[in-house]
Amino acid sequence: MRTLLASLVCAIALLSTTACGFVGFPGVYRINVEQGNIVDQTKVDQLKIGMSRRQVRFILGTPMIEDSFNQDRWDYIHNIRNGKNLIMEERLSVFFEGDRLSRMEGDFTPTEESDEADDSSEATEETTGDATP
Repeated sequence: MRTLLASLVCAIALLSTTACGFVGFPGVYRINVEQGNIVDQTKVDQLKIGMSRRQVRFILGTPMIEDSFNQDRWDYIHNIRNGKNLIMEERLSVFFEGDRLSRMEGDFTPTEESDEADDSSEATEETTGDATP
């Protein structure tokens, strides 16, 4: 009888240490948690090949991951989670050669419109510069 009572007390104590995480209560609200750097298409459109590390850091912010073994790669990661469920994840990796931006990979790529707009603005600056005495 005593061993049965002792084992029952041990079983209850063991089950109570798992607390609420094991069962999971229905109707408990879990908030969305955002982590990382928010990078959007307008920021990526500002990046140009050949920019310095300082300019890239000014536009995108401090990278989420700066690999100490590969200092020529910066990773920007932004995710939204609801509890354990991953709702959204966006990634952008920028690569450098020396101190200059060499390429970008990930969910965002520079749009052709931004490149054309820069070329047209340079062309108008050149023509207006020639027209002034």
